[in-house]
Amino acid sequence: MEPERFSELDEASLSDEQRRVRADILAGPRAGMRGPFKALLRSPGLFDTAQKLGAHIRFRSSLPRALNELAILLTARHWTAQFEWYAHHKLALEAGLPRTVAAAIAEGRRPEGMSDEAAAVHDFVRSLLGTGAVTDAQFAAVRERFGEVGVVDLIGAVGYYSLVSMVLNVDRLQVPGGELPLKPLR
Repeated sequence: MEPERFSELDEASLSDEQRRVRADILAGPRAGMRGPFKALLRSPGLFDTAQKLGAHIRFRSSLPRALNELAILLTARHWTAQFEWYAHHKLALEAGLPRTVAAAIAEGRRPEGMSDEAAAVHDFVRSLLGTGAVTDAQFAAVRERFGEVGVVDLIGAVGYYSLVSMVLNVDRLQVPGGELPLKPLR
C-alpha cells in the first residue's frame, strides 16, 4: 500500500481562513475532518464551497436516502475510490439499499431485481459517468419519479462525489484496516 500524500496540517500552521472552514465543518452534521477534507483544507475556498455542496447532497437531497447512496456507490465504483466505497457502503445498507445491489455494483455489474426507482437512478448515473450525458429516456425516467429537482440533485451527487473520489484517489487515503473493498475492473 502506497503512503498517503497529504498529511494532517499542524494546527499552528493553519491560516485564519483554514481555521474558520475547519471549525465550520466540525460544527456541522459531519462533525469531523474525515475523507477528502484533510487534503481540501490546503485550499480553504474550495474546501468551504465543496463541503457546503456536499452537505446539501448528503443531508438535504430531494432523493430518497437509499437512492442517493446508490448514486454515491456508483460514483465510487466508477472511480474505484476505495475510501469512498468503504465510507458509503455501510451508509447505503443502513439506508435500505439491498446488499445484492451493492455487491453487483462492486463487481461492475448491473444489479438484478432493482425497483423501478433504483433502476432509473442506476441507468442515469451509469450513463452520465460513462458518456458524460444521458438519453431522453433516462432523463424522463428520473424526472417522472423525482421531478426536475431530483434530476439536478442526482447530477449534483455524481459531480460532488466524483470530486471527492478524485481527491481521495490522488491522496491515496487509506481504508481503515488496509483491505481494499473494490477489485479492479480492468
